[in-house]
Amino acid sequence: MCYYNINHGDDAMKNGQLKEILKSGQLVIPFFFLKKYKKFDLSMEVFVFLMYFYHLGERFLLDPEHYCKELNLDIATVMNYISILTDKKFIQVEVLKNDKGIMEEYISLEPFFQKLELIVIDEANQKKEDSNIYEVIEKEFGRTISPMEYEIIKAWLENHISEELITEAVREATFNGVSNLRYIDKILYEWGKKGITTVQDVDKMRKKREKKEEKDVDIDMELMDWSWFDDEE
Repeated sequence: MCYYNINHGDDAMKNGQLKEILKSGQLVIPFFFLKKYKKFDLSMEVFVFLMYFYHLGERFLLDPEHYCKELNLDIATVMNYISILTDKKFIQVEVLKNDKGIMEEYISLEPFFQKLELIVIDEANQKKEDSNIYEVIEKEFGRTISPMEYEIIKAWLENHISEELITEAVREATFNGVSNLRYIDKILYEWGKKGITTVQDVDKMRKKREKKEEKDVDIDMELMDWSWFDDEE
């Protein structure tokens, strides 16, 4: 077991310099990128290097020596990482004029963002294939759902609302002559407030409503059959 002797260690700790070093900057990696890391088909070292580029912005000056100093890497390693990212179409090198009109090389992360967009689209299509709720709604509405409507449905599923319950809400809406997801969203919200989370709960609610409607009809019929003239006598 190895111990670090603080008493005879680096003077930076005694002088508080280590804290200042830690405050010099941070490399923030979005959690989304970590979740999709395996889809990038990159080694962890190259992935971290790509995240460093992401930290620099969408487009920045190509300056390998600066990257060496920042990351404590040798020039051969930096150039190798840049070559890998270029070959795998995560970055591209562009020649642009600077403010002084001089042509300089810049790195653009546009290909990386295009890859991310494709990943999101592929996953959305996969979820659509895995779930038939989208097809059910399109059939009920008699039309193709819009991208905005797709996001609403996706949010329902992510909030663990079952497809069966969504289907019942859709049918409830279309029964009332409404083909609008906002209306269906309101139905699901109201059901949630009442503790309705399953199809069985919906059936119980509907039966209770039918009994109430039948009772109201019976009362109306009694009022219609009432002899008001006899009552006055």
